[in-house]
Amino acid sequence: MTYVDQSASAAQQPEAERATFKDVVAAYVGLTKPRVIELLLLTTVPVMFYAARGVPDLGLVVATVVGGTFSAGSASVFNCVYDRDIDEQMRRTRRRALPRHIVSPRAALVFGFVLGILSTVVLYAWVNPLSALLSVTAIAFYVFGYTMLLKRRTTQNIVWGGIAGCFPTLIGWTAVTGSLSWIPVVLFLVVFFWTPPHTWALALRYREDYANVDVPMLPVVKPAAEVGRQIVIYSWVMVATSLLLWPVADTSLFYPAAAAVLGAVFLVQAHRMWGRAKGTESLAVIQPMQLFHTSNLYLSLLFVAVAIDPLLSR
Repeated sequence: MTYVDQSASAAQQPEAERATFKDVVAAYVGLTKPRVIELLLLTTVPVMFYAARGVPDLGLVVATVVGGTFSAGSASVFNCVYDRDIDEQMRRTRRRALPRHIVSPRAALVFGFVLGILSTVVLYAWVNPLSALLSVTAIAFYVFGYTMLLKRRTTQNIVWGGIAGCFPTLIGWTAVTGSLSWIPVVLFLVVFFWTPPHTWALALRYREDYANVDVPMLPVVKPAAEVGRQIVIYSWVMVATSLLLWPVADTSLFYPAAAAVLGAVFLVQAHRMWGRAKGTESLAVIQPMQLFHTSNLYLSLLFVAVAIDPLLSR
C-alpha cells in the first residue's frame, strides 16, 4: 500500500506528500465508510438475537460482525475506487482518500480485495458457507449492480441498488440457523423499502452535487414535491411490511407496538416534508435532513425492538 498516488497532479502532490502515517491509516478506514458499516451491523446482530430466540453465542456474533465488517468495507472500497472521478467533484465526497490522493487507486483496489477475501474466509470458517455466499453476493451486487450498472444510468439506482444493503438481515439469520426462512425475508424487505426514503432525503440535500456529475438521483430529475410523494409511498409500504413480522414470526405484542409507534413517527415526518415540498424547491424550507436523521433513528430502534422481543417472551 502506497502513501502517495503517483498519478496526482503537481498541484495535488504537496497534500499527499504531507500525509502522515496517521493520515494514511485514517484514509484507509475512511474508504470502508464506517458509518455505513455501523448501520449494516445494526441490522445483523438483532436478527441473530431473534434467530437464537435469546442471546446468541458470543463467538458466533464476533465472527459474524468481523466478517460482515470486512464484507461491507470491501464493497465500499470498490465503490470509492470506481466513483473517484465524481467523488472529486462533489462537496460531500471530495475529502475522501482517493480525491485527496492520499491513497492510490491501485492500493485501494488491493485493499478492497484483501477485505473481501478476509470476509469470505472468516464467514466460511467460523460461521457457515451459506453466510459466506450471501456476503460475496452482496459485495458483487453492490459493486456490479449498483455502482457500475445502475448508479449513473437510472433514477431507480438506489431502489434496486439498495438490495445489497438488505443482505445483512439474511446473513444474521443464516449465521445462527444455517438456513433461510420468511422471517429474515420480511426484515430484508423492511430495509429494501426504507432505503429510498433514507437516500432520497440525503440526495435532496446534495442534489446539486449529483446534478453536476450527471448522476440521475430522483431529486435531480424530478421536482421536490414528486420526490416527497415517492418518499411517502415507500414509507407507508415500509411500515406495513415491518408489521408483517408480527404474524409471520409470531412475535410478542412488544414488537408490533414498537413498530407501530416508530412507523407513525416516520410517517408524520415524511408527510410533513412532502407538504413543505409542495410549495417550494428551497431546501431551507423542505429540510430533508430532518427525515434523513429520523430514518437512521427509525431503523436503529426498530431492529433493537427485534432483538428485545425474544428476550421478553422467554
